[in-house]
Amino acid sequence: MSVRVVIQTQDFDVSHELALMRKSDLRVGAICSFVGTVRDTRMLSGQDTDQVMSMALEHYPGMTESSIEAMIDEAHQRFDFFQARVIHRVGALKPTDQIVLVAVTSAHRGESFKACEFLMDYLKTHAPFWKKEETPAGSKWVDARSSDDAAMLRWGIEARNADQ
Repeated sequence: MSVRVVIQTQDFDVSHELALMRKSDLRVGAICSFVGTVRDTRMLSGQDTDQVMSMALEHYPGMTESSIEAMIDEAHQRFDFFQARVIHRVGALKPTDQIVLVAVTSAHRGESFKACEFLMDYLKTHAPFWKKEETPAGSKWVDARSSDDAAMLRWGIEARNADQ
């Protein structure tokens, strides 16, 4: 499997993607994957929530793929794994739709778990995607969250995306 990063509007088949990764490398003893989906609510403040009817994701073609490729290269410097694959959807999505797949193969589970979590944290803070949610009150661009920035600090990387 040579393509590590795919940005697309259509849905993806997780089983198919994982089978391709496993089949292409007989050394694989572990595959860790994460699938992110659209929730039907979003946190406002504290325990308050707002209904999400749909979400639109935008990106800069070319720049987004290059950014994610660099993330995978950074992960390779930190963790001992074979392959990583990131599929991220753009366009109009609704609750329960899949947004992102991050999958990592390695000889043993530990490195796959760490690399997968690192890549997802990196995607949330450094990948050039913009999200707009449609709620009963209207459309709203989604701001970065301080919890995502804090997750990157675990890896020794400072992110300053959220309003402090």
